[in-house]
Amino acid sequence: MGRKKSPGLTLRGGVWHVDKVVYGQRIRESTGTSNLEEAEAFLAHRINSCRQSKIYGVRPEWKFRDAAAKYLQDNMDRQGISKDASRIKVLLPFIADVPLRYLHDGTLQGYVNDCRARGLKSKTINNGLEMVRRILNQAARRWRDENGLTWLEVPPLITMLPSHDSRSPYPLDWEEQRMLLRKLPDHLAAMTLFKVNSGTREQEVCRLRWDWEIAVPELNTSVFLIPGDCVKNREDRLVVLNRIARSIIEAQRGKHPTHVFTFRGRPIGGMRNSAWKRARAEAAKAHAEKLGQPVAWGFENLRVHDLKHTFGRRLRAAGVPLETRKVLLGHRNGDITAHYCAPEIEELLIAANRVCGDECHKTPILTLLKRKTA
Repeated sequence: MGRKKSPGLTLRGGVWHVDKVVYGQRIRESTGTSNLEEAEAFLAHRINSCRQSKIYGVRPEWKFRDAAAKYLQDNMDRQGISKDASRIKVLLPFIADVPLRYLHDGTLQGYVNDCRARGLKSKTINNGLEMVRRILNQAARRWRDENGLTWLEVPPLITMLPSHDSRSPYPLDWEEQRMLLRKLPDHLAAMTLFKVNSGTREQEVCRLRWDWEIAVPELNTSVFLIPGDCVKNREDRLVVLNRIARSIIEAQRGKHPTHVFTFRGRPIGGMRNSAWKRARAEAAKAHAEKLGQPVAWGFENLRVHDLKHTFGRRLRAAGVPLETRKVLLGHRNGDITAHYCAPEIEELLIAANRVCGDECHKTPILTLLKRKTA
């Protein structure tokens, strides 16, 4: 007859799990082993940690997996939490069971080496390192146990990698823009032209809704006010429509009851799809052939976010003041966004209209979008 297991241990899926209340603290976690003796040793260690904390004020030994789970639970409503969860998932195989006080550049080197071996760029690796840094800072400053002790005494210094391989923004010139629009399918061409004339982010365009439109009768136009929960910086975002952006909006009107931009009657999740990549490659090749030069690396690898950079660069080239550019690009929230009035909208509208290209002045927008040959 086998010996009895320690109270609080349960075998689930071949792995022992702890579910036990110790000194008023409930422990619910996997031991990570199917061996009963190892599971009991794990439980004994956790019981001793709770005892040390309760009686002597010794900080419990929290592991990274514990802190990661708490971070995700505390930030469920945070925009971008899905990306955080994905980054944590990549980190867990390397540091899941490492106690927080033992996390530093050395213990993270395995993660860095693996990312390098898979050809990931420094920016991608730094996103994961920043995730660790953020969790450790919260463990040291915000999270406390039942005895008032923080999860971590002092957060370590996590060193970011130098971004020698990071990609610089690539604003389009007018000829590149024309080439790209001719190669894109109509729905992506409309979204692209809207982005380079409004400075909106990709998801702001994809999610743009008709009920966010606000009429400005004094100026015979309208604006869009995107709610903060759909904006990266969590602040309401005012979108002013210059002549080209206004033409795009009017061309979309009536196609869908809720969303401005759709494909085959359904909202669009993202612009960077196979059609975008194919059109980008064809446009870069056609542009290079026209110039008699090799394909430009920047144009060939154009990002959707570069369309926003294009709008910002053209505003600056047109002499639009910095503060006005910030509002048009959605970099800060001011009184205009929250409490707009016609004179302020007019000032922004005049600035936004300064980036309309000559061809767009003379050519109807629908005709421009229908051009599919160089």
